[in-house]
Amino acid sequence: MMIETPLQRMELLVGKENLEKLQNATVLVVGVGGVGSYAIEALARCGVGNLILVDGDVVAISNLNRQIHANFETIGKSKTQVMKERIETYRKDCNVIRYDMFYNEEANKVIFENKIDFVVDAIDTMSSKLTLIKYCKKHKIPFISSMGMANRMDPTKVQVCDLMKTTYDPVAKVMRNLVRKEKIRGKIPVVWSSEHPSVQTVIVNENGITRKQKQPPASSPFVPSAAGLAIASYVTRYIMEKK
Repeated sequence: MMIETPLQRMELLVGKENLEKLQNATVLVVGVGGVGSYAIEALARCGVGNLILVDGDVVAISNLNRQIHANFETIGKSKTQVMKERIETYRKDCNVIRYDMFYNEEANKVIFENKIDFVVDAIDTMSSKLTLIKYCKKHKIPFISSMGMANRMDPTKVQVCDLMKTTYDPVAKVMRNLVRKEKIRGKIPVVWSSEHPSVQTVIVNENGITRKQKQPPASSPFVPSAAGLAIASYVTRYIMEKK
C-alpha cells in the first residue's frame, strides 16, 4: 500500500524518477504578479524543490482580482515574502530564496550566484525582459518569457510557441522588434495569447508619471492565471525530459 504524501498524486502521474528531478531542480521566477504568482504556485505544488523569487513590489488593492497571493491581509506586504509564506503552508520541503528587488542588469550579479536550472520571465518592463533574455541566451540557461496578458478574457487562447510565431500581441510585437535590433539568434519560447486585446482608454490617475500609471491595463483573473499555469507545465516538462 502506497503511503499518502503531499506529492503522491504527482508521483502517480510522472513517476518517482521524474518527481526526484523536480525536487532537485532550481527555478528562478522574475516577477511575482498575475502570471508569476500562479506559475510559482503550480511549480511549488508539483514538487519543484528550490524556487528563487525576484520582485521589488508590494501587494496592492488592485491586485486582488488576479494575483493568487493577494488578499486583504497581504496588502502592502512584499510580494516575494507573502508568496514564500503561502508556499510554506503546503510545502515543508521547498527551499524558497527571495530577492526584494526590481530586476535589471545589475541584479544578475546577485541572482545568478545561485545554480539555476530554468528561468521564468514574468516581468512587465520591456527593457528588463530583453536584458533577462539576453543573459539566458548568453549563458545557455533555459527560459520562457511571458508576453502580454492584459486586456483579455479568454484563457483558452493562451499558448506556448517561439516569439517569432506570435501574432496580435502588442507586447510580443515590441519584443520581436527588440530581439531583431539586438540581433539575438535562436528560439525564444514564450507564452502568449492569440486573443485580440481590448483597448483601455480610461484615465485612472491623472497625476501618473508614466502611461501605465495614468492608464493601467485592464485585467481579468482568467488569462494571467492560465499563462502562469502554462508556464509551470512547460518548465516541469522540460526538467523531466532533460537527461
